[in-house]
Amino acid sequence: MPTNQHKNQHLLWRAGFGPASDGLDQLHRLRQEELYAALKQASAGPPSSIDVVDDSLRGLALGIGEARRQADEASLRQLREKSRQAVRSLNGAWLEQLSASPQQLREKMAFFWHGHFATRNLNVFYQQQLLSILRQHALGSFRTLLHEVSQSAAMLNFLNAQQNRKDHPNENFAREVMELFTLGRGNYTENDVKEAARAFTGWGANLKGDFQFRRLVHDAGTKTVLGQTGNFDGTRMLDLLLEQKQTARFITQKIYRFFVHETTNKSRIEQLADSFFKSDYNIGLLLDRIFTADWFYESGHIGTRIKSPVELIAGLQRLLPLKLEDGRALLLLQRALGQVLFYPPSVAGWPGGRNWIDSSTLMLRMRMPLLLLDRDELNVRPKDDDDTNGGREEKGLRSRQPLRAQIDWQAYLKNYENVPRAELFERIAGRLLQTSLRVPAETVSAFADSSSREEYIKTATLQLMSTPEYQLC
Repeated sequence: MPTNQHKNQHLLWRAGFGPASDGLDQLHRLRQEELYAALKQASAGPPSSIDVVDDSLRGLALGIGEARRQADEASLRQLREKSRQAVRSLNGAWLEQLSASPQQLREKMAFFWHGHFATRNLNVFYQQQLLSILRQHALGSFRTLLHEVSQSAAMLNFLNAQQNRKDHPNENFAREVMELFTLGRGNYTENDVKEAARAFTGWGANLKGDFQFRRLVHDAGTKTVLGQTGNFDGTRMLDLLLEQKQTARFITQKIYRFFVHETTNKSRIEQLADSFFKSDYNIGLLLDRIFTADWFYESGHIGTRIKSPVELIAGLQRLLPLKLEDGRALLLLQRALGQVLFYPPSVAGWPGGRNWIDSSTLMLRMRMPLLLLDRDELNVRPKDDDDTNGGREEKGLRSRQPLRAQIDWQAYLKNYENVPRAELFERIAGRLLQTSLRVPAETVSAFADSSSREEYIKTATLQLMSTPEYQLC
């Protein structure tokens, strides 16, 4: 049976990015209902602003458009590089919120939607707009979220909606909306996609990122989709998809696999989907039903998920806590581990699960303590097709470099002030590891036994973090 502390840590890892150093010693006595209520309350207000687009960048899209019109390749390359660097800044700014924000429930749900509505776009203004939508509506209405995302410049450009015109429909946007955002594969026909694409004709965005409906290129004819016939436009098409209970089922199953367990429980998902559908897609109520359920805290659900790279990095920053002197090193670390914010591998997002682990990434995860102590260097081989560096290394950013982490050890050590020396290992292991597998005390190197109390805590913490068991939450 999981302890009360492990249940609370389970909630903090699934509904957020893990426990923070402050309050770590209180987790053994809080009830799950109290902790979840606190998480909800902290995330009740609007998200804090993330704005990396200064005045010099606000006209970036217009500048790129003008450079293209004039076939000015030099200016176009310069503007793209400027935007690429700004996307990196956006990456660091959001990662800071994921690790430090008290709105852990909101940020974790926004992180889920970031994978669900995955886009790649070098226009930082478009990416920032989309991130704002995800964070603002993360806990609200999926109906509103779907409409807002679908009309965002980032999504419309990524899925070629601008090329979708009457007489020459482009099916990309309609297909992905059905397959990845609402119904799921196998729950529509090819003809449904063709007809839905006609409904979305005329959708686009101007260079400033504002949604535009171009009536002259919209197909105003009758369409038949999912057995219904009418003169559907894009807005009505989204509502038609939301009228299908399969959409509630698909979203619920994806949320269950992300927050609970990759192996789904069909009857449980059907019950959750039914309430989600009846609530008109209230995301917060769905999360309430999950995080307050007794089955969520069963031992079979605890310590069974492999932390994604972003979860691993943000969790380390929260627990110790730590900051990196050079924020660009965070980008290198994400790239080496296989997950860079704003750079999903495809519109399907990151596959997750066991895909996070291979011989290379597992070894890097287990070298993290040495990296944090500057006793090893991060070695990342540049990729020619990697937009995070434009196929080149950034000026001043080496592919082989230490992380230079600044760890606030005093904030972390306070949690062990009253713990007897003989109980330190069990206490540290209990707070770091969610798996039911027992890690022997011999995991901590022998020299630590004769070291000072503080050094032992540091050594034990970092070496437990280098175990395979720490990769699970």
